[in-house]
Amino acid sequence: MASNIGNRIRLSIFGESHGPAVGCVIDGLPAGEPLDWAEILAQMARRAPGRDKTSTPRRESDTPELLSGTLGSAEQGDLRTTGAPLAMLIRNQNTRSGDYEELSRLPRPGHADYPGFVRYQGYNDIRGGGHFSGRLTAPLVFAGAVCRQILRRRGVHVGGHILEIAGVSDRRFDPAAVTDGLLEGLSVRPFALLDPAVEVPMRERVETARMDCDSVGGIVEVAATGLPAGLGSPMFEGMENRLAALLFGVPAVKGVEFGEGFGFAGMRGSEANDPYAYDKNGRIVATSNHNGGLLGGITNGMPLILRAAVKPTSSIGREQDTVDLRAGANAKLTVHGRHDPCIVPRALPVIEAAVAFGLLDAMETERPGD
Repeated sequence: MASNIGNRIRLSIFGESHGPAVGCVIDGLPAGEPLDWAEILAQMARRAPGRDKTSTPRRESDTPELLSGTLGSAEQGDLRTTGAPLAMLIRNQNTRSGDYEELSRLPRPGHADYPGFVRYQGYNDIRGGGHFSGRLTAPLVFAGAVCRQILRRRGVHVGGHILEIAGVSDRRFDPAAVTDGLLEGLSVRPFALLDPAVEVPMRERVETARMDCDSVGGIVEVAATGLPAGLGSPMFEGMENRLAALLFGVPAVKGVEFGEGFGFAGMRGSEANDPYAYDKNGRIVATSNHNGGLLGGITNGMPLILRAAVKPTSSIGREQDTVDLRAGANAKLTVHGRHDPCIVPRALPVIEAAVAFGLLDAMETERPGD
C-alpha cells in the first residue's frame, strides 16, 4: 500500500482515520526556506472537520507536530527548512470506532470497503475508512501549505473557489485574466466563491440533503498564476499527467479537466485555439486561454486552470442495499456515525494543496532548457 508521489520532492502520507495519528514526510525540500506557521494553520483550518454545517460534526484540531526537517521556532517566527526530510504528524483525537464495527461485514455502497476488502484480504483497517479515508487529506494540506509559501517566493500563486454544489453554480474564472491577488484572497476563505450571492442557495441544497440523511457533490476550480513557460514534458510526464495523478489521490475526486476540458468536444479549432501575441513588455502571451495554460503537457506561461468533480459523500444515513460478507447473503445497511453532507468546501483546500505540491515538484525537478 504505497502512498508516495513526486520526483525531486517526494511526499509520503501515512496513518489511518482512527489510528493514533496521520502524517507525512516531505523529502527534497530546498534548505533555508522560511515557513509561516500561522499560514500553515490557516490552511489546515480550512480543511478541518466540525467547523461548518456542511461538514461532519467530528471535531479535530488538525494541529501539526513537526518531527524533523526544520530549525527555529514557530512562535519566534524564525522557522526554516533544513533540507532534511520534513516529517509531521497529526494526532487523532475525536474517534468513535464503534460506529464502524458492522462495516467489516457490510461494505458501504460507493465507498472503498469492498474493493479494499478484496485487495487486502480483509486486513485493511475499516474504522473511519482507514487509509482510504478523507482524513488522510490533512497531511496533504500541510504539504501543500509548505509548498504554497515556497511557490509564492518564486512568483507563483495558487487559489481556487467552489464552482458548483448540487447544481448551484458560481461563475468561472476569467482564464486569461486571473490575478495573483484574487487567488491569494480566495485561498484564505472557508467558503470561497467569486459570487457571494450563490452561497445561500448552495448551503440550502446541502441542508436539504442533510435533513434527508443524504449528501451532495460539486465541482471546484483552481488556478495558478506566475508559472514560467516550458515546465513539463510530452507523453507521460506532462503537467496534466502529474497533476491528475495527485488530484485522483484525493478521495471523492472522480473527474479532472484542464482549460475547457470536455467543453472542447463542442468547439471548432478556430474557437479552441489560443492565438499568440507580444505584449507591451515584449513577452509572448496568448490572447485567450481555452487550454488552461498547458499545451503538449508543457506550461505556456498563461494561468493554469483546472476543475475537479467531487462526488457526494458515500456514507449516508439512508438505508441502502449491500451484502453480508460473512453470511454470504444480501443485506441492508444504514450508515451510522458522523459524515459530511457535502465534502466540497473541505475538498477545495485539498485540491489547492495537491496543485501546489505538484507545481513546486515540477519547478524543482526541471527548468526550461534542462
